[in-house]
Amino acid sequence: MSRVRIRQPDRAAQPASLSRRRFLLASAGVASVSTAGCLGGGDDADAPEPITVPEGATCEVCGMVIRQHPGPTTEIFYRDQQPSGHENPARFDSVWEAYQYEFEKDDAGWADVAFYVTDYSTVDYETFEDGGDTLITRHYEASSFAPASEVTYVVNSEVKGTMGRDLLGFTERSDAEAFQSEWGGSLTTHDGVTPEIVAGLGT
Repeated sequence: MSRVRIRQPDRAAQPASLSRRRFLLASAGVASVSTAGCLGGGDDADAPEPITVPEGATCEVCGMVIRQHPGPTTEIFYRDQQPSGHENPARFDSVWEAYQYEFEKDDAGWADVAFYVTDYSTVDYETFEDGGDTLITRHYEASSFAPASEVTYVVNSEVKGTMGRDLLGFTERSDAEAFQSEWGGSLTTHDGVTPEIVAGLGT
């Protein structure tokens, strides 16, 4: 049985009205995304560990304060380069923006040594309704992250983050399949994320 844990969210970071939902655990047919990306895996033996997103930290792409909004979080550490205005890691309030940034930096010759995303298999998450959208809770603690190369993403489901539809990562593939069965979307892995997939998200 898939592990889904529910917790009360951080009231400072989440809308006030919440509706708890439990996720279906039955197996379902999955339409997988099968295109190949051109990304570093962040598999360096000396890769730094993820960090808790600092209070007040903003997204490298949109500038929003990460802790104040729902949805998945991403951190990318680079070798011999760092984001503008602060030390590594680069940090993001959505996964699709992190990939957009990564593709641009890859073209510029940057090399990532660690790429971490929220692991919804290991956190107590909730979905909730706000403004007609179904959103998912934010988790910014160091312990909530997993290497992007180790997760299965649910792509373009009905559940949104801060910046619209996103990629939601699960280290347990069965959890991703259960989530996809409940909320739609397709499945892919880190190597399958392409600029075309990223361009279709965020709405």
